[in-house]
Amino acid sequence: MMSLMFRQITFITFVASLGGLLFGFDMAVVSGVLPVFKTQYALDSFREGWFVSSALLGCIAGVVIASYLSDKCGRRRTLIVSALLFMVSTLACILFTEFSHIIVGRILTGVGIGVASNVVPLYLSEISPVKDRGKLVTFYQLALTLGIVLAYVSNAYIVKSASLFAEWNIGGLFSRFFVDESWRGMFGVALIPSVIFFIGLLFVPESPSWSGQLKGHSLRHYAELWKPVYRKSMLVGLFLPIFSQLCGINVIIYYGPTILGNLGFSLDHSLYGQIVIGVANLLFTVIAIWKVDSLGRRPLYLAGTLGGAICLFFAGILFYREALHSWWLMLSVVGFLACFAFSIGPLKFVVVSEIFPVGIRAKAMGVSILAMWVSDALIGQITPFLLNNFGVYLTCFMLGLVCLSGFFFVLKNLPETKGKTIDEIQELLR
Repeated sequence: MMSLMFRQITFITFVASLGGLLFGFDMAVVSGVLPVFKTQYALDSFREGWFVSSALLGCIAGVVIASYLSDKCGRRRTLIVSALLFMVSTLACILFTEFSHIIVGRILTGVGIGVASNVVPLYLSEISPVKDRGKLVTFYQLALTLGIVLAYVSNAYIVKSASLFAEWNIGGLFSRFFVDESWRGMFGVALIPSVIFFIGLLFVPESPSWSGQLKGHSLRHYAELWKPVYRKSMLVGLFLPIFSQLCGINVIIYYGPTILGNLGFSLDHSLYGQIVIGVANLLFTVIAIWKVDSLGRRPLYLAGTLGGAICLFFAGILFYREALHSWWLMLSVVGFLACFAFSIGPLKFVVVSEIFPVGIRAKAMGVSILAMWVSDALIGQITPFLLNNFGVYLTCFMLGLVCLSGFFFVLKNLPETKGKTIDEIQELLR
């Protein structure tokens, strides 16, 4: 009986986590697509920015849609909608020729990502046994980082193999997707996990929380989230996703190659450098899965925020002293990535998915994830300003202060939630 239950939970977790893999893949694949796509369509700076950021617009819309659909139609059906969006948007990106039509495909991709980023951790939290809840929700973040690595690896492989594919002289769609317009092949890789995601969802059950408890008890107005009884939960639920974007991880992911290039480093092998960063992120996320249900959420969060602050302060000192080729600089950057990957990155989904009562959970998580996406857009906009006006070392110091503020916030406001029921967590937050 226990073996059967374990196999069922494993299958459900695998299928649901594919939503996280597609999230990571579709956000990261643009790094390899952009250089080829930009040349083919002769993009100016405005259209280049629109191509990159159009998915973000869809993400915001997807979070809002998911909050409504997951309460109205159920978690499983909403995830099926997400899978369909991933398939349709991928086909649009690889088949359409007009720039405006491809943008529509990217917006639809964003909607799928927004739905998945809201509902997958919610669904995993609700189907998980209490003792394994943290571990299973963290698999979503692991799948997300795996999707990023998959995007980097497939991009590098397609670029490296283009000349070989040309020698095969196959012609037709294969030649178009992997030789003449290789960016279409980069996008097209997502079709495989999208189809597996859709088929797998046909065989998983609905969330027991939605099936048995939610009907007639869902939130009617978003203003109700700020009732005194929910206010502490909302404070935690907003801060953790916002902090995860403002702590500095996106500065490294988005602008790391630019920073190193401006400092004189060679970027000839940038795709391989991205793979190394992605693999490191993936490996350190395994620590969170290993320890989240034994050590708990709070100790990992405290260690990650304090460790991240120390690494950023140390990196700032090294940049200030122009010790650019020091191993200590590399260790400080990898140290920060490790602190993010085993705490700040995955645990926001774990905590946010377990601190809200069933009746408000979908919409409260929707607000939390929406705040995460808005923060993501904000840090992407202000980072060039910080780097140009304050320099790398002061930017590191400021991000270190953000991490330090996260440490004190968690120390004061986040109770330990491992192994506790929703009612017990609510009592702790009150």
